[in-house]
Amino acid sequence: MRLIYIVDDDESVRTIVMRYLEREGFEVRCFSTGEQAQSAMDERMPDMLVLDIMLPGMSGYDLCKWIRVRSDLPIIMVSARDEEVDRILGLELGSDDYLSKPFSPRELVARVRTVFRRLRTSGDKFVEDNRFPNCADLVLHDEERRILVKEQDLVLTAKEFELLSYLIRHKARAFTREQLLTQVWGYDFIGDERAIDDLVKRLRKKLSALGSSAEIVTVWGYGYKLEG
Repeated sequence: MRLIYIVDDDESVRTIVMRYLEREGFEVRCFSTGEQAQSAMDERMPDMLVLDIMLPGMSGYDLCKWIRVRSDLPIIMVSARDEEVDRILGLELGSDDYLSKPFSPRELVARVRTVFRRLRTSGDKFVEDNRFPNCADLVLHDEERRILVKEQDLVLTAKEFELLSYLIRHKARAFTREQLLTQVWGYDFIGDERAIDDLVKRLRKKLSALGSSAEIVTVWGYGYKLEG
């Protein structure tokens, strides 16, 4: 049984979300602060986190950053603020989905299942090709979620890894920003395509710092591709 942590300071939200998720067969634990969830995760990591952004004390953003240093735990962020910048920031920090309040509990359950299904599908794809895809001096170790540059580990966020690993598997092929957004976040992204531009900018900086000969090339008027 998959374990889901819900972190939200609104008791009514916690109660109804827990009820719907348990009805779907998930094990659920609830927390009203980021500090409580952090302490619980030191003892046992869940299979997914449903995280409110606006929390007393440690914010959802801060908890997300703390988690991403340690784990690729799937995170669905929720917030009463429906600002585009909040969605982009949440996704760039490494959340797997973003839902604005008020939301339908059924929609949240659907999003939870979609994220789990995407992770399972990603694992199946690796089984089909368990070699080590490469491009120039980049080598992808998908099962370990590692990318090496000249035998050195490239330190990446979850979304940076998703984007770069996809480009390595499809080196020299050009993709539109919309295609990359869909691939990295796994659903029809509602927001600014600049989220991909920001990921590319950060990846270029990290590749350059390690002297990689691989390059994420801009295809003007279209998108990006990886060349070696």
